[in-house]
Amino acid sequence: MTFSRKQRLLLAIVPRLAALLIRLLGSTWRYRDVFAPNPDGEPAPIGITIPGPTLFAFWHSTMLACAHRFRNKDIAILISHSFDGELIARTVERLGFYPVRGSSNRGAFSAVRGMADAYNAGHRCAFTADGPRGPALVAKPGPVQVAQLTGAPWLGAYHAHPRTALYLKSWDSFMIPAPFTTITFAWPSHTAPNDLAALQEALDYAVLLSQHADN
Repeated sequence: MTFSRKQRLLLAIVPRLAALLIRLLGSTWRYRDVFAPNPDGEPAPIGITIPGPTLFAFWHSTMLACAHRFRNKDIAILISHSFDGELIARTVERLGFYPVRGSSNRGAFSAVRGMADAYNAGHRCAFTADGPRGPALVAKPGPVQVAQLTGAPWLGAYHAHPRTALYLKSWDSFMIPAPFTTITFAWPSHTAPNDLAALQEALDYAVLLSQHADN
């Protein structure tokens, strides 16, 4: 991409500042995990404890909490080809993520191919199931397509629910957890890799599970 002088200035400043602010704010947060039982009766594991390659889906609105908790794990995450995407990519790189460039709206095959390559290289892969522009809380087929392309044996899902947060007036009601709040991560059972409806159900259940645990 070719950037204007103003864009180059923003790219030099914003990612450094954003990564610093995420680390500072995130250092005040507390995390807890709740689990759904697997069919064998054992609780679903925390995704980050499973060695790669793995493929997990989550909602776009929870990106900030996820960016802090899962930093420095070399997790692959899909970032759109745009100036805003470039800002995000450079920010998450500073937080120890592996950005894959592409869009689930435009050039969808290249995005799926890029995430599949990351999976095949052994990365843990995280997919915003409703990103980048929604509709909110509606899973798109990207994670299923990556799973089918790679032969992944299952798809994981999770949700992060802050006890107290600021909700932006964006398409996804993006959440900024308040300082010193507790964020509950819910982990439903893994789903079949070729079943988009089951992934939607798992994500919906993760939302309910995390909210119920906070009541």
